[in-house]
Amino acid sequence: MYTFIFMIMMILVFGKLLGFAIKAAWGVSKIVCTVVFLPLLLIGMVIIGLVKIALPILLIVGCVSFLLPKINN
Repeated sequence: MYTFIFMIMMILVFGKLLGFAIKAAWGVSKIVCTVVFLPLLLIGMVIIGLVKIALPILLIVGCVSFLLPKINN
């Protein structure tokens, strides 16, 4: 009986920890993608010669990041 209760508690505790870990990893991956990969992608596109594609992407991301804090408030 104690083993069964122990197993249920272990599943509950580590289930909550797993949920927290997934939320934390998702937050970290969003930060890494926006701070590291997007600028590297845009710089790489300009170096390769894809300025016609990189400029609209930069303008869209810039407008969204400029207006998004005003929408949330």
